[in-house]
Order: sequence, then structure tokens, then C-alpha cells
Amino acid sequence: TLPSLSGNARKKMKMVRPSEPSHPDSRIPGNRIVLRQKRLADAWKDYTWERDPELAYLDAVPPLTIAFNQYLLEYTEQLGYHSSTRNRFAIETKDGEQHIGNCSYYNIDETRGEAELGIMIGNRDYWDKGYGSESVITLIDYIFRKTSIRRVYLKTLDSNSRAQQCFQKCGFAPYGHRMSNGFSFTLMEIYRDWWQQNKSEHELNPKF
Repeated sequence: TLPSLSGNARKKMKMVRPSEPSHPDSRIPGNRIVLRQKRLADAWKDYTWERDPELAYLDAVPPLTIAFNQYLLEYTEQLGYHSSTRNRFAIETKDGEQHIGNCSYYNIDETRGEAELGIMIGNRDYWDKGYGSESVITLIDYIFRKTSIRRVYLKTLDSNSRAQQCFQKCGFAPYGHRMSNGFSFTLMEIYRDWWQQNKSEHELNPKF
């Protein structure tokens, strides 16, 4: 699941100025996609996706109900700072023509060497075509190459078998279940050591 602006991401976070060293790379290329830093022009699509009942259910949050002008104010404020515990990216087609979703790694714990991963493909034209898997693989490879994080974990609804299959193709393994706010989640994880030994089997492939 991916924390939205109106949900987990609006909780009070430790903030640092964007110029500090923790700011991530601005563009992370895959085969068919690029992960890039969020920008103000993304606001309308993000707002539309967060209001979508199906997408909200898959993220285990209620659909957004605030007006766009209020959303835009919060969105603009959030873009002005960078969290030391969260990095968020837009997923964009390689030609730069389509912003199709978002992904992030958050709840970053440098002491434990771990972080949580979230992804959402909001544009349904790109569902079931491997864009989600490619985005996850691109982000995981970046995290394990460029940061000190040793473990990445996530949670997805027990009923979301499509997401679970996607994550397993990317190398994640189930390790438990959790109930939270009336939802039942499957917990999955991947370790740096495993990825370094096996990532050749998970090279970016449009068939994913």
C-alpha cells in the first residue's frame, strides 16, 4: 500500500530542507519507465486517484473527500520540504508523456537498516502490463545500490492476489499476516543480500 497525502503522509514527520544530503536522485531510469521526483503538476492526477473508491480500497484507506483547492495547498506545502524518513517518486513513461502512478519508500529506520515500500499504478491503461513490477524492481535496485537499507518490507491486502504475485515476481517473500483498522494484510519482505545474489533473475523484463 502507498500512503496518501491525506492519510499517513499527513501525520507529523521529521522534516529537513530539500538541499540536505538525504535528498534522493531526481531520476531513476528503468526500461519503459522513469522514477522521478514529485512536482506540482502531479497534483491533479494524484487528487483524482486518491478520490477513486477502488484505488482507495486497494490502499486500505477511505477515498479522499476534501476539495481540490485544500488538497493543492497541502500538496504544495509538502513539496517544499523533504522528509528524512520518506522518499516519494512519480512513475512516468520513458518518453515523459504519461504520469501513470507513484511509488515510495518510507518509515525509513537507519538504525535498523530498513524501510517500507508502497506503490500505486493509478492509470488503469497500464494495469496488467508489467509496469508495476518494473517500477518495484527499479526502486528496489536503487535502494539496495544507493542507500544503507538492508531490508525492505511491505503490506498488501490478503484479497489482493494480483499485487502479491507482482511482489513475488520481484523477489519479495511472505513472512506473516496482520490485522489493522479492520483490514487483513499479507506481509512481505526482501533483503539486500538476497537481492545481490539473485537480482539477475529479476532483470527488468516487459513480461513481468
